[in-house]
Amino acid sequence: MPVYNPPLRDMQFVMHEVLKVTEELKPITKYADADVDTINAVLEEGAKFASEVVFPLNISGDEEGCKLDITTHAVTTPKGFKEAYAKYVEGGWPALSGDPAFGGQGLPLVINQCFYEMLNSANQAWTMYPGLTHGAHAALHSHGTEEQKQTYLHKMTSGEWTGTMCLTEPHCGTDLGLMRTKAEALPDGTYKITGNKIFISAGEHDMAGNIIHLVLARVVDAPAGIKGVSLFIVPKFHVKADGSLGERNGIYCGGLEHKMGIHGNATAQIVLDGAIGTMVGAPNKGMQGMFVMMNAARLGVGNQSLGLTEVAYQNALAYAKDRIQMRSLSGTKAKDMPADPIIVHPDVRKMLLTAKAYAEGGRALATYCAVLLDKEHQHPDEAVRKESGELLSLLTPIVKAFLTDNGHIATSACLQVFGGHGYVKEWGMEQFVRDNRINMIYEGTNTIQSLDLLGRKILSNNGATLKKFGKLIAALVQEEGVNEKMAEFINPLAVLAEQMTKFTTELGFKGFQNADEVGAAAVDYLRVAGHLVFGYFWARMAQVALREIAAAQSQGKPTDKFYIAKLQTARFYFAKLYPETATLMRTARSGARSLMETDEALA
Repeated sequence: MPVYNPPLRDMQFVMHEVLKVTEELKPITKYADADVDTINAVLEEGAKFASEVVFPLNISGDEEGCKLDITTHAVTTPKGFKEAYAKYVEGGWPALSGDPAFGGQGLPLVINQCFYEMLNSANQAWTMYPGLTHGAHAALHSHGTEEQKQTYLHKMTSGEWTGTMCLTEPHCGTDLGLMRTKAEALPDGTYKITGNKIFISAGEHDMAGNIIHLVLARVVDAPAGIKGVSLFIVPKFHVKADGSLGERNGIYCGGLEHKMGIHGNATAQIVLDGAIGTMVGAPNKGMQGMFVMMNAARLGVGNQSLGLTEVAYQNALAYAKDRIQMRSLSGTKAKDMPADPIIVHPDVRKMLLTAKAYAEGGRALATYCAVLLDKEHQHPDEAVRKESGELLSLLTPIVKAFLTDNGHIATSACLQVFGGHGYVKEWGMEQFVRDNRINMIYEGTNTIQSLDLLGRKILSNNGATLKKFGKLIAALVQEEGVNEKMAEFINPLAVLAEQMTKFTTELGFKGFQNADEVGAAAVDYLRVAGHLVFGYFWARMAQVALREIAAAQSQGKPTDKFYIAKLQTARFYFAKLYPETATLMRTARSGARSLMETDEALA
């Protein structure tokens, strides 16, 4: 049976020692009371909930799955899911970072980020039920009318109601301009909505009293394509004027997808049969509200893979210390045993350290993005809000794609550590691989994220936002450039930052001549950018570790092994993973010809 121990020490390191979160958020009045002790106390309780309430349901939820009653269209979640959700609501966890105006606790988003990482490690399928509500809440908070906010946000904040996002249709995924779901205006200002949606995570369940679906549809006679798409609130049950529930709306689950993983989450085929909805925002401007949800979801999906990377690593490490197999190539290490533990073997260590480096680097990036999100929406200085938003926009596709790709690499490597035992269900490792695989696909495939990064976020403004992140790197290089102990981290970071400018310019010039060149290079480009970002955060973490080690030595105190481990992992990352960028830049520069001039090969 797998185990999970929430990585509170590493979360505290990233928040308080590297990013100094409380100082960053101090100018925001509403966060004045969110000091280090408060943050730590909340996360300690969150760790107990994740490990003691949600984690024990992970394997059983995967084995049992969800069940649909085809006569009533009701979905039953796995045993224990509903009860765990009731405890989640009772504990006030849905309201953690919610707006106090709607019953939220008003704590920084970074606390919610760390809490959800732990929930994703514990049970991604369960976590998706409350997780998607945050995106729907954010869209209504940004674009809903005051009446809509008062009607829905209080109960979504409390967790009494959950939310979904209904985009995909059987014939169209990312290309939402092909959407056929139609909305017909009614005399009372509402709309009658008809159509079919698929792949709707948590689209129907028995865990909450109502489900608030945010649905994309096309108003009759709307312009063709994406410019004719509007956004609607379509509740499972109508809501009366006094806030109580009325009759069932014409929206129901027509089927559940039979999936590779996340079996405990109801991925629903949703039928809208004359469902009544109200428009969010202006007609034909639905993508504005939907992008609020999608961007929140993309950050959330990266967090899902971060959680799975961490829990897979923990279990692989424990197994590698216990499992004996053969002798070390450099001589017997466990003389009292018939064989050595497999952790002595170099390649086993490489697999373990790969997962550890991707988990800890991903945690630093995800935490940083949560701080940016808070600053974008809450900081009193308009210039800070603007810059935070621009950086977050740049980093969002990297969080979604780089962290989920790394999650695939890490969970697969951790399964490999178990050998044949990793391939059987009882150890739980194959579930981590299966559950993670969807993260690379939904909320915009990782190729879509790559095109978004290179085409929309970088080339469209001539690399202006990338240069802003480059200034952060330049400041760190200037600060530590003469520190010999930091050279093994700073030098490769500085080199790649310089190469990135030329690399981006080359691809932009080629793409201007032939757009397929951007498509051919984008996935490799995002991975290079991901390593640049990870390199920056790993250098900052190494900086803190070196500083703490030196301080302990100067005071004659024993060195905290945590900092030694952090430094060793940083060295591994820069020695074994970071050099991937050289190959990626070479393949990106190879161009589109070997892909596009292949009609006979693909005949």
